[in-house]
Amino acid sequence: MRDPYEVLGVSKTASEAEIKSAYRKLAKKHHPDQNKTDPKAKERFAEANSAYEIVGDKVKRKQFDRGEIGADGKPRFQAGPGFGGFEGFSQQGAPRGGTRTYRWSTGGGPSGDDVFGGDDILSEILGGFTRGRGAGGGQQAPRPQPARGEDVHATVAVTLEQLVAGEKVRVELPTNRTLEVAVPAGTRSGQTIRLKGQGRPGFMGGPAGDALVTVEFVPHPVFRVEGDTLRRDVSVTLDEAVLGAKVRVPTLDGPVTLTVAANSSGGRALRLKGKGLPRAGGDRGDLLVSLRIVLPEGGDPDLEALMQKWRNAHRYGARAEDEEADG
Repeated sequence: MRDPYEVLGVSKTASEAEIKSAYRKLAKKHHPDQNKTDPKAKERFAEANSAYEIVGDKVKRKQFDRGEIGADGKPRFQAGPGFGGFEGFSQQGAPRGGTRTYRWSTGGGPSGDDVFGGDDILSEILGGFTRGRGAGGGQQAPRPQPARGEDVHATVAVTLEQLVAGEKVRVELPTNRTLEVAVPAGTRSGQTIRLKGQGRPGFMGGPAGDALVTVEFVPHPVFRVEGDTLRRDVSVTLDEAVLGAKVRVPTLDGPVTLTVAANSSGGRALRLKGKGLPRAGGDRGDLLVSLRIVLPEGGDPDLEALMQKWRNAHRYGARAEDEEADG
């Protein structure tokens, strides 16, 4: 696998914010649902996920920088003096977040059943498998104990449309497994979903670890997220704002008709109930639509003449509150 820094396009001194920003850009760019005609998009998306799992995690990033784990997230085996080194060796059941250095005795042979020489680290990992076994073999060796597998981490980019429609999303795990996952109602960007038993296999029949999947919302070009509330702007003409009108407003569920009351000011927010994001209780938040008054492009002589006449007869103050606040 490629160096995760190279995959994300950042330097090894990049800050956490820079790494997160780089990942978000790649996830948005290569998300399979946004690139259905590009067969390579899925591969690039998975590669970005795997890279972010390493350098986006404080502990794993330090381990990678120290050479303790590889780009695939697996521990790198380091042999002791007089024994060749192997990379990619993974000892199931090893304590998470660390890398062990194993040494075998190469001179004179081991004594009795002490097949691991003078280093008891492997014995510790195996639950004391070799402890208490002297040359005479007088004491029964305890059996290795089952151990739970490691948890794995992944990130999935979710669009607001997928969230509202309740669509399943594809998650690429570091175990090279792809899952179709339903995002629970009420999930928000930055939260983590736990997938039981989808992590690394257990040791000696122990349970598998879990997959911890962080949800990241894909930025939307129109809607802004505030908790379970969505916000968007809608353009209205001057006459619609003054006289009132019914305007068509696109939502994540399809267009709806919104009534604009007469004498509505620009910036006024109108509420569309139940058109926001799903909540954990089964209902949904609201959509707040802010009016944006748009004048004719290039100006209009008749409108300007009307406004001049109206100004002379009906001049009023629109910024009294702003001026009062400024002191």
